[in-house]
Amino acid sequence: MSDRNILFIVLDQWRADALGCAGNPLIRTPHLDSIAADGVLFARHFAQCAPCGPSRASLLTGQYQHNHGVMRNGTPLAARFTNLALECRKAGYEPALFGYTDTAVDPARHPPNDPALRSYEQVMPGFQTELYLPERPLRWLAHLASHGHDFGNDPLEAYRPAPLAHARGPTHAPARFAAEHSISAFLTDEVLGYIRMRRDQPWFVHAAYIRPHPPFIASAPYHDLYHPELMPAPRRAESFEREAATHPLLAAYLASRRTSASFVDGDGLVTELPDAHLAQLRATYYGMITEVDAQIGRLIDQLKAWGQYERTLIVVTSDHGEMLGDHWLLGKDSPFEQAYRVPLIVRDPDAPAHVPRGRTLNPFTESVDVMPTILQWAGLPQPRQCDGRSLLDWCHGRSPADWRTEAHWEFDFRDTWQLNAQSALGLPIDHCGLAALRDERHLYLHFAALPPLLYDLHADPDCLNDLSRDPAAAPALLDCAQRLLTWRMRSSARELTAMSTAPGGLLVRA
Repeated sequence: MSDRNILFIVLDQWRADALGCAGNPLIRTPHLDSIAADGVLFARHFAQCAPCGPSRASLLTGQYQHNHGVMRNGTPLAARFTNLALECRKAGYEPALFGYTDTAVDPARHPPNDPALRSYEQVMPGFQTELYLPERPLRWLAHLASHGHDFGNDPLEAYRPAPLAHARGPTHAPARFAAEHSISAFLTDEVLGYIRMRRDQPWFVHAAYIRPHPPFIASAPYHDLYHPELMPAPRRAESFEREAATHPLLAAYLASRRTSASFVDGDGLVTELPDAHLAQLRATYYGMITEVDAQIGRLIDQLKAWGQYERTLIVVTSDHGEMLGDHWLLGKDSPFEQAYRVPLIVRDPDAPAHVPRGRTLNPFTESVDVMPTILQWAGLPQPRQCDGRSLLDWCHGRSPADWRTEAHWEFDFRDTWQLNAQSALGLPIDHCGLAALRDERHLYLHFAALPPLLYDLHADPDCLNDLSRDPAAAPALLDCAQRLLTWRMRSSARELTAMSTAPGGLLVRA
């Protein structure tokens, strides 16, 4: 085994345009920008699905949703699949988890009364859990209590804001704890403590930061770092009624999505949120990202001080995006690009010296590419279950001739232990899915039991004018539908499909 390290950072609910080096002139992300300046920013990178559980299943198994089958938070992940952690153990790494993977276990491997079947927040096999931070992050709450902030075991109480005169809506006031005691700072402290004691051996750290996931609240001074009047306006129809008329799924969501789950002290439908309060929510979201950026900066600075940086592969990405009011929606339950387009930064210390660093690349990349990238860097083969491809050629200045020309994502809106849109739409459970094809010109959304959507991204980049029923757009609709079908056929589950039993024994073809 070599002496090389792997640092895999995943932020939660971080959309692609909320990054300075991606061209956002307002947001301050100097430390993430610095990593990108010493590596590669993939500017057209897409998560495979949402919410957290399905997306992390894709990220950590390298599979599309239609192959791993994790549809919603709580859908079990079959134990037969390998994953990034299990594969990296073959190279001698002991992948250490700080945070969470939101994995629901395979019920075939557990007795009916096993507590593991009562939560979707188990840890994916192969990871050594060094710091477990689920929705009720007891270790962090105990840390706050040790610093005089005793909120019991209720994380929502911990995130209830401090009093603030003239607050600009319910997301403006700061947290009641200092930034150095935030959950991001706490996770960073634990990661640094772990690495400190392992500087003489290779390590693999998966740091899963919960921020900028709601509740929308930041510690001082980050809560007041951005002024709402400077925030970009949401991309949406002129009224939520006009937006709802576009599609039955949007109508169901706009009639039911409430702000109480999206930020502290919210009440009422998202569509009732005043424009000024939505602008402040966007400003607070930016502040949350700058707050976690500062913690990543602490981590990278210490790696450099310890001489670890130059032998560490650094991958930074997100599980999914955040609508931030676009299409009158908050969160990630959405068919639109803002919920799936996320940043990806790869800093490979092995990149050839002649290849310039700090490049922004524009191929269509997907979260299923992350596992193959890390495995190739670690000298490991790619399991046949993986649907993606390694990005190391791109990082090393080479452009694969046969790279994909489109991106895909999937989204399932079935009811589970929490209601989604299934009941409102009156659909059978397995009819509650969509698949997306996004290329240079079009976004095509195909639903299992609802009308499709088609947008011309050149004429309508905000996706406000559905062309699916326009006769003039019929050729484009047919072309997108055919290519989406081809993608589904070519990416069907393949673990055993290259094998055959033969007179001479098992035959395996590439």
